[in-house]
Amino acid sequence: MAADQEIFLKAKNRTFSGYTEEEQCEWKEPFYFIQAADPQLGLMKAWSVGDCENGGDEWGQEVTLTQQAVQAVNKLTPRPKFMVLCGDLIHAMPGMQWRDEQERDLKDALRGVDPAIPLVFVSGNHDIGNTPTPETIAQYRRSWGDDYFSFWVGGVLFLVLNSQLFFDGSACPDQRAAHEAWLSEQLDSTKHRACRHTVVFQHIPIFLRSPEEDNDYFNLEKTFRLQLLERFHKAGVKAVFSGHYHRNAGGMHNGVDMVVTSAIGCQLGTDPHGLRLVVVTEEKVVHRYYSLDELSKTGMEKELRDLLG
Repeated sequence: MAADQEIFLKAKNRTFSGYTEEEQCEWKEPFYFIQAADPQLGLMKAWSVGDCENGGDEWGQEVTLTQQAVQAVNKLTPRPKFMVLCGDLIHAMPGMQWRDEQERDLKDALRGVDPAIPLVFVSGNHDIGNTPTPETIAQYRRSWGDDYFSFWVGGVLFLVLNSQLFFDGSACPDQRAAHEAWLSEQLDSTKHRACRHTVVFQHIPIFLRSPEEDNDYFNLEKTFRLQLLERFHKAGVKAVFSGHYHRNAGGMHNGVDMVVTSAIGCQLGTDPHGLRLVVVTEEKVVHRYYSLDELSKTGMEKELRDLLG
């Protein structure tokens, strides 16, 4: 459907419809956006029965939580500039049962987002596989748009990365090389582009608590991690927003704020189901995690609202 193209496939040709550099390269005023992660339809049932491979045959809880998130976001005033979902949109891996049904039901829930709030999608391991292939990436792009791209909002450059190519790109070396060449070009270009800030979105956190922590399923390999952080620092990246951990975490390193946001869906720690509000001013990027219940009842707190002027 043409309407679905406008909702789910706005990322194409490595940019994002309506938010190109030509349209959005100038700073105008503070704004905010919504960052969420891991609706992951099916994981709550799979986790509860201890079978993450084959146990995700129900996902009504995640649909309800996603609908609650949509309703809370729609009530916000002023409207956020966009809402980004940082990966693991559904639980069923490529080729697994229930994948089509989970995708269908997630899209049904997301169609409720106010059309004035564009949806930005980031690929996670459950979206393209722990070891992605050209075929799984192509499948993702047919459903959700490009797996990596850049866009601009009010003079701020946003980079959406495919972090699974960092984690294990062995089955798609051409795609991994193209992603790396594109990322290098984007980071190098910040030296001469007039961007107020540069912000990155990816699914897998670079680190959870410290750049020196041990390798883990939930972070990137240490040698690569430190190299990537240095590249981001040299390019002036202000913040990296991720998901994957199903808990809130993160930390600051060399001026780069690594933000790990818990899930809309299944929680693996003590955090409530929720999402993050991110305010961008001329000088800084400020964020706070809200439970869905809190955001639904009270909206944005005064401290963040005051930053918008």
